[in-house]
Amino acid sequence: MERTSERWQVLEMFEENKAELRTRINAGIEVNRKGSATITVKDKDGNVIPRARVKAVQKSHEFRFGANLFMLDELETPEKNARYKEVFKDTFNMATLPFYWDATEPEKGKTRYDKDSIKFYRRPPIDLCMEFCEENGIEPREHALAYDHFFPKWLYGASTAETKKALEQRYKEISERYADKIPTIEVTNEMEHVAGRTEFYEDPEFIEWCFKLAEKYFPGNELVINEHTARAWADKCRASDKYYSYIEAAIKKGARIDAIGMQFHMFHKKEVDHASTRNGYNPEALYRHMDLYSNFGKPLQVTEVTIPAYSKDEEDEAIQAELLSYLYPIWFSHPNMEQIIYWNLVDGYAHVSNPDPIKIRESQGNMTLGENYYHGGLLRFDMSEKPAYRVIRDLIKKEWHTEAERVTNENGSCTFRGFYGDYDVEIATENGTVHRTVTLSSKSKNEISVSL
Repeated sequence: MERTSERWQVLEMFEENKAELRTRINAGIEVNRKGSATITVKDKDGNVIPRARVKAVQKSHEFRFGANLFMLDELETPEKNARYKEVFKDTFNMATLPFYWDATEPEKGKTRYDKDSIKFYRRPPIDLCMEFCEENGIEPREHALAYDHFFPKWLYGASTAETKKALEQRYKEISERYADKIPTIEVTNEMEHVAGRTEFYEDPEFIEWCFKLAEKYFPGNELVINEHTARAWADKCRASDKYYSYIEAAIKKGARIDAIGMQFHMFHKKEVDHASTRNGYNPEALYRHMDLYSNFGKPLQVTEVTIPAYSKDEEDEAIQAELLSYLYPIWFSHPNMEQIIYWNLVDGYAHVSNPDPIKIRESQGNMTLGENYYHGGLLRFDMSEKPAYRVIRDLIKKEWHTEAERVTNENGSCTFRGFYGDYDVEIATENGTVHRTVTLSSKSKNEISVSL
């Protein structure tokens, strides 16, 4: 597409040293996201089999790519709901589930976890989400145990003691139902944006208390802290930055923080898009911030991503896609990054207080649903694919995908290098062909023995 408008200037820092950036990205991906596996083929008696033909085809990634699952069976037609599920399971291996307290327990003691619970807009019941994830090999992600923005009204104004008691009951219930099924537990979210609905959220011990309680009820899970974009990416990139400082303080007070969440919502008006994104769309700044937070020795997660297209115009959608074509590889290339979660899959259904589903349907997705609706989805309102979706899908499914064919040597072994993940391995010998599933892992030596 010919770049005729000033809108394309948002890409300038990605493109100033494009060749050097691509070299850095490719080197990082090669070192951090790929490894070598040695497969040794043996017969049932343990004898090695030379000259066996081995074909390995990657089926999934160890790295987690996802989106929120907030519109599961929430769309207005069966066809749109089916399309939503089809796209989700075809593209992602992780889903963020809506554990917002005001939706999981709208009335004290009356929870909405069961799949047949009453409907709440953009808050499908957790068991319904879990069922979809389990059926499609998608890892669920919890969001979030303690988050003041969606605090239940029945606890507004509660004392610290009352809030602690209610939080512990919430942790206990979620642990009993899901601790063995959801590896990633987001403990606190957006502490910078505390609304003060209960005095405990203003308590200086709030963060470490929440994490110590999470350690009690989720001892085997990854416990994550999460913060909004301006704190994660737009501060001065120093150890004195607010997010860095409060993580450091919480850890020193005994909080077991296992991973650091960094939102990436570019919620800016179109007319100030360029001026407002000089930190977010600066590759050097992105790497510096990831390096800074890596000082804690914890994995990093890009927990929520919104890149606006602003309209359905071809140019706007092309710019959204170009931006993602740079951002995802930069994040994927960093050694400490382990998850990237795009936020809203579909245009037209962003969060809004007291939504009117009829108005949403009648608007055909063109109405503004609160501040964070900027045509920021990967699919249009009619569920057609935007260029942004194709960029992400092709990176995950094509560019970052391995297929290899080898023949075993006299020791019955062959080696291939590929992206970490699960593989279908087809092994052909003079006695026939068999299939096995093997895992190429960043956490092992990947010396795999296959018995026929």
